[in-house]
Amino acid sequence: ASVCAGKFHLYQCVFEGRSIVNQKKARWRRLDNAAKLYSAASNKRDTRVFRFYCELKEEVRKELLQEALDQTVETFPMFLMVLRKGLFWHYLEPCNLHPVVKEEYKEPCSRLYVKDKKTLLFEVTYYKKRINFEVFHVLTDGTGATEFLKELVSNYLYLAHQKEGLEPVSMLPEDMTVQDQESDSFLKYYSKDQKRPKEKKIRAFQIRRKKKDGNHLHVHESVVSVKEVLKRSRELGVSMTVFLTAVFLKAIHEEMSKMQEKKPIVLMVPVNLRKFFPSTSMLNFFNWIEPGYDFSKRDRSFEEVLRYTKDFFEEQLTKEKMSAHINDLLALELHPILRLAPLELKNLCIHAGAKFSEKNTTAIFSNMSAVRMPDSYVPYIERFGVFTNTPKLELCLCSFEDKLSFAFTSRYDSVNIERNFYRLLKEQGITAEKVEPEFPMPQMPSEQEMKVYKVYSFLCLVLAAAMVVTDLNFHPHIRWTWFTAGGVATMWIASSIGFFKRYNLLKNVMWQLLIGSIICFIWDGFTGWHGWSVDLVLPILSVATLTGMFVIAKVQKSPVREYLIYEIMAAAYGLILPVILLVCGVVRRPTVSMFGALICFLFLVGVILFKGREFKEEMHKNLHV
Repeated sequence: ASVCAGKFHLYQCVFEGRSIVNQKKARWRRLDNAAKLYSAASNKRDTRVFRFYCELKEEVRKELLQEALDQTVETFPMFLMVLRKGLFWHYLEPCNLHPVVKEEYKEPCSRLYVKDKKTLLFEVTYYKKRINFEVFHVLTDGTGATEFLKELVSNYLYLAHQKEGLEPVSMLPEDMTVQDQESDSFLKYYSKDQKRPKEKKIRAFQIRRKKKDGNHLHVHESVVSVKEVLKRSRELGVSMTVFLTAVFLKAIHEEMSKMQEKKPIVLMVPVNLRKFFPSTSMLNFFNWIEPGYDFSKRDRSFEEVLRYTKDFFEEQLTKEKMSAHINDLLALELHPILRLAPLELKNLCIHAGAKFSEKNTTAIFSNMSAVRMPDSYVPYIERFGVFTNTPKLELCLCSFEDKLSFAFTSRYDSVNIERNFYRLLKEQGITAEKVEPEFPMPQMPSEQEMKVYKVYSFLCLVLAAAMVVTDLNFHPHIRWTWFTAGGVATMWIASSIGFFKRYNLLKNVMWQLLIGSIICFIWDGFTGWHGWSVDLVLPILSVATLTGMFVIAKVQKSPVREYLIYEIMAAAYGLILPVILLVCGVVRRPTVSMFGALICFLFLVGVILFKGREFKEEMHKNLHV
C-alpha cells in the first residue's frame, strides 16, 4: 500500500506541478567535516541528536503521518542512510530500512546511532498535536532538518485537508537533484592557500550545578512575540541574535560568584554558512563564533555588554573569517599523515579533543531563524520549535509567524539562568509565555540484558577466584583448578564478545575468530606447546567462520555490501596467517593448514571473479582516506 501511495504521489507531483527532485537513489558517501567529528564524539549521554517539531492545531493521525513520511523520504532519499565503519573513516551507505512512525515513547533526543547496530539516523514520532523529527547530526544540520520537517508537515496537511480544497505546494526548487542535496559544501569552498592567524583560546567559565536525578535531559520552553523582540532590537540598533546573545550573557553572569568572575563567559553560536556561500546541500554546512565577555575587566551594564557583542558579531561574521575557519577545519582533516591514521585512533583523538574544547565555552546559543510555510497552510499550524541534547546548557530558538519559541535544555537541577533570562527580557519590555512541553511517560529501554550480563560476569569471577584460592591452599598435583579458572575466563571472554557485538552477527563471528585464535595460542603455550592451535584449530576455525558467515548472510537475506567485507577479512586471515606460520616453521603438521589456506585462497579468487564490482566498491568505501 505504501508503495502504491508513493507512486501515486510521484504522478500527482508531475500533474499538479509540485516540487520534485531527481528520484535517482542516493549513493554511499563520505562524511562531511562536521559529521566526522559528530560520529567520533557521540556517546550515550552526548547523543548529538536534535529535535525539530511542529505543533499543529489538531490531533495528529498516525496513518496519515506515515503516508506523509513515505512521500517525504522519496523527496529526500539521502536521509535513508546507515553509518558504517571503514578502516580510516566512517561513511554513510544507503539501506533498505523503512522509517516507521511511532507515538513518542522515549526521552527527547535519545541516542539514534548505536555502534554496530543497523538503524536509520532519524526518527519521526508524534504526540497529541505534535510532529517530532529527531535526527543524528551526522546526517544533516539545522537547515536540512528544517527542510525535511517542512516537507513532512506540508505532505501531512495536504493529505489531511485536500478534500477541503487545500492545494499542494512546492517546498523545494523545481530543479534540485539528489546530487545537490548530497554535495559537500565544506570541500567545495575549501582553499588551502588561505590561512588565518592562530587565536589563543581562553578557558571559559563552566556552569557547575547538581545533575538531575538520573541525569535526564530537561526541556524548558517559552514563547514570545517576534514583533516585540524585533522592535526592541531595532530600538537598540542591533539584530535579534545580538540582542538575545547579550541577554543570555547577562543571565549567566547573575549566577556567578566573585571567584568565578575571573573567567569570561563564552557562548558558542552556530552560523549557517549558506548565508555566506551559495549552497543547496542538505549536509552539515555551518560554522560557529564564540562571543565572550569578561565581567571582571569590563563594564557590567547591559548597554556595554550589548555594544561589545555587536562589535564582536560585526568583526567575526564576514565571508573572509568564515572561509578561513573552513580552511582550518579542512586542513586538519586533509593532513596526509592524519588521514592515514586508523579510525579507532582518530576516534580517540577526536573524542579527547572534543572534551578539551568543551572547556572553552560556557553554554550554547543556537538561532535556527524563521520557519516559513505557504499561506494556505499557516492556519493549521500553531508553531515550530527546536532543541537539542547537550552536556551543557543550551538555548535554541526558531520562529513561525509572530511566535518565537525558546527552548532551554540541560541536565542541571536548577532553572536560575532561565529565570534570569526571562526576567531580563521583561525588563526590556518583552513578556514571555511559559509553555509546559508535554511528553509521555518514557518507556525506558529495558536494562534487563545488562543486569543479567553483570550477574553472569560476577558469578564467573566468583568461580575463577574460588579455583585460584583452592589451588593456593591445597596445591593439587594436577592443576585442575587453574585449568578450570582458565576455562571460565575463556568462556566469559567469548560470551562477552557475543554480548557486546550482538547487533552485528557477522562482526561478532569475526571477533570470535580473532579472539578464539589468540586464546587457543595461549592455552597451547601454557600446556607445553603441542602445536594443536596452529596445526588444527586455526585452519578449521577460519573455514568454519567463512561457512558460518555465509549461512548467516543467507538466513538474514543480507545484501552483498553488508557481508562481503567480513567474509574477505575472514578469508584473508585464514590465508595469510597460516602461510606465515608455515614459512616460519611453526606448523609441524601442515596438511590441515594447507587445505584451510587453499579454501580461503579459492574463496578470495571467487570473490574477485564473480563479485569483482562489489569487491572493488567495498574496498574503496572501507579504505577511503
